[in-house]
Amino acid sequence: MTTHEPPLSPDAVRRTKGLRTGWTTGTCAAAAAKAAVIGLVEGRVASPVEVTLPAGVRVSFPVEVDGVASRCVVVKDAGDDPDCTDGARMTAAAAWAPDGDTVLRAGPGIGTITKPGLGLDVGAPAINPVPRRMILAAVGEVAERPVSLTFSVPGGEEMAAKTSNARLGILGGISILGTSGIVRPFSTAAYRASVVQQVDVAAAQGERTIILTTGSRSEQAAMRLSDVPEVCVVEVGDFTGIALRRAVAAGMQDAVFVGMAGKITKLAAGVMMTHFHRSKVDGDLLAEAARAAGAPAVVIEAATATATARHFFEVCVHEGCLEPLRLVCEQARAACIAHVGGALRVEVVMVDFEGQEVVARAA
Repeated sequence: MTTHEPPLSPDAVRRTKGLRTGWTTGTCAAAAAKAAVIGLVEGRVASPVEVTLPAGVRVSFPVEVDGVASRCVVVKDAGDDPDCTDGARMTAAAAWAPDGDTVLRAGPGIGTITKPGLGLDVGAPAINPVPRRMILAAVGEVAERPVSLTFSVPGGEEMAAKTSNARLGILGGISILGTSGIVRPFSTAAYRASVVQQVDVAAAQGERTIILTTGSRSEQAAMRLSDVPEVCVVEVGDFTGIALRRAVAAGMQDAVFVGMAGKITKLAAGVMMTHFHRSKVDGDLLAEAARAAGAPAVVIEAATATATARHFFEVCVHEGCLEPLRLVCEQARAACIAHVGGALRVEVVMVDFEGQEVVARAA
């Protein structure tokens, strides 16, 4: 099998100094929402305002008021990540909800879900589960009654044009994202260097097995699945190919890749640098795996129904048809081995999108 690593964008290549972290759109939305609700409840401007990150850390943000105290703005600082939403004016407008639960709405510049496969309902605002929980927790600190929150970002639709949102069926603007609340510059040359360093540190301890993960949820899954020392677990982001090659150079013998359907599908296609701007999911590969597994028509059709592997994954799980996912893991394993010329034993483990359950694996 031929493998390849799409090059970093010129902007990412230029950013070689430092690893200054920033804040996700989800964290900024939570801060803006809390400030807007304070304005609604108390009629005053709240700045700075504190919110709690998923890890329990409290962080503070300056707030601007957009006309009235119940409409507040937090300006996103993405740190050293070349993020098109850096500087976005995340705006939240609060009003009392007539009854029921607090409602989150998409205003101008915030995307709306139009296709399945993203873990959100079609028609819902593009606010991912972790940011949603952060927003509700922040608002719950200052209001006992349900509120209606409308989020907007001036120029958000233009920002979204630089992302894969439209291809994924997210229309009208950017997404409110984040799993940790913090932006770590995962698409920079500096992060790539840090991956190499982490592998070297593990090797320096005499370890011969490296566990590669793509983010916080897959990292947590890997820690539960394996009893190797924590130093062996490396969050590689999108730099799987570099991590594998470095593992060989450092004398590693075994590599275990723990990830979710999207990244594993890209690896199965031989793509070893999996950033969403530089590569995309191959629906035809998923369809071939489904046919090879003798999957029902609904599973085969799901492979190319959207631009995401998540939709295919969810249909496979719903239908109790996991063999296509195992075959994709097997292809990803073969690609990883080929990428290092057979110099590593490789296992690929696919976990669900919460990082809780192993769904398929190949060893």
